[in-house]
Amino acid sequence: MDIAETPVVSVTPLVRGLPLIGSVLDMAKDPAQFFVKCYREYGPVFRVRLLNHTYTVMAGVEAANFIGTREGKECLRSKEFWQGLVKEYGATRTLTGEDGESHKELRDIMRRGYSREAIKGRYNELLEITDRSIMRDWKVGQAVPVVEAMQYLVTDQLGSILTGSAPLEYVKDIRTTILYILNVLVTRQRPKVLLLRPEYKRAKARVFELGRKMIADYYAKAGSRKDEDKNLIDDIMDAHVRDRRLMPESDLVLNVTGPYVAGLDTVANTIGAFVYAVLKHPEALRRIQAEVDALFANGRIEEDDLKKIPAVHGAIMETMRLYPVAVAQIRTATRDFNFAGHRIKAGEMLYIGTSVPHFMEEYFPNPQKFDIDRYEKPRAEHMQSGVYSPYGRGPHTCLGKSLAEVQMALSMARLFWKLDLALDPPDYVLKTKTAPTPGPAMDFRVKVKGYRH
Repeated sequence: MDIAETPVVSVTPLVRGLPLIGSVLDMAKDPAQFFVKCYREYGPVFRVRLLNHTYTVMAGVEAANFIGTREGKECLRSKEFWQGLVKEYGATRTLTGEDGESHKELRDIMRRGYSREAIKGRYNELLEITDRSIMRDWKVGQAVPVVEAMQYLVTDQLGSILTGSAPLEYVKDIRTTILYILNVLVTRQRPKVLLLRPEYKRAKARVFELGRKMIADYYAKAGSRKDEDKNLIDDIMDAHVRDRRLMPESDLVLNVTGPYVAGLDTVANTIGAFVYAVLKHPEALRRIQAEVDALFANGRIEEDDLKKIPAVHGAIMETMRLYPVAVAQIRTATRDFNFAGHRIKAGEMLYIGTSVPHFMEEYFPNPQKFDIDRYEKPRAEHMQSGVYSPYGRGPHTCLGKSLAEVQMALSMARLFWKLDLALDPPDYVLKTKTAPTPGPAMDFRVKVKGYRH
């Protein structure tokens, strides 16, 4: 019997929490491990109370598999959780907040710009951007704040590759705007009154300024770009010129600055965690250094060269398993439905805990171990149905995942080829943050001991 068809047998249990605040502290400390603990105790469906809100959680392989089924697509909607972001920009819709045909329309517009094809033939350009960032932000003898340095690197890369410019002067404004909007309007972990702060208002105004500059730049170059040279911004703006209903003017700033919103925290947090994990495990570091020394021995690289760094790819995949930025997906039930013996009611706010299997020994033996060989055959532990979801699941699976895989692999290969790094202090144990997205704490630093090349 399909799990969604399982007869309703029980009332959905409420996770025990503290008076008044419920499970807020557990969620703030480590939402991934909190969901794993609850799954073990309560099963694939349970409720959590966060201050004055109660959410239903669907978790485990059951939830990960369900979200991609036809019924899952029909029963779950993302619109409500992104509506605050849309309104804050004065827009009508955004890719992450649409479902069904509307979501498909936007996805089709942006598919090429976020795909691996967007970077094909430009690998050496990406390496040059990475080198530029390393020379600027990673000085020998200094302790480098890793997440901040990665945010500048990612902005430089995404700006140059996806939009045609690298607005490094806007990094702090983008970061501040994302922090406030996700905390207040999307995850709702903070009160709306925070949006009145001058710090946020200034940062938001700067992001709008950036968006308007990008739009003006498109019009200034209109007609001069060949189809093969067009990027994500061209695709968005072309859609606007072609069909104002499909891409109205009110939606342009949100969409053209979207690559920074989508990639700044997610990619920066992941490669920041990668640096920590690799430096914490000397054998993984040794293997990665040997691979990247061979990769760059002849200078320029070609498309097929990415197949020559399995340890780098394995370390990235293992980082995304142990330090997921997509701990859960937030949805609203569009109608009543049954799941795993529980009745989910229309209008319920849901967390879909797709990362729970990442930490279960049934699927990943010794799950707390950083093991970069899990993903090669014959083990291929991630290929079990529903167990590995670093980019989310279902129709909202990250559109830029194939691009991100190349971006992260080349960036980390180059960083560890160029630099001799060490944890600072050597016995440092990673501290993490959860807001607005999970990742290393901003005070995580590494020492640049010298140049390897």
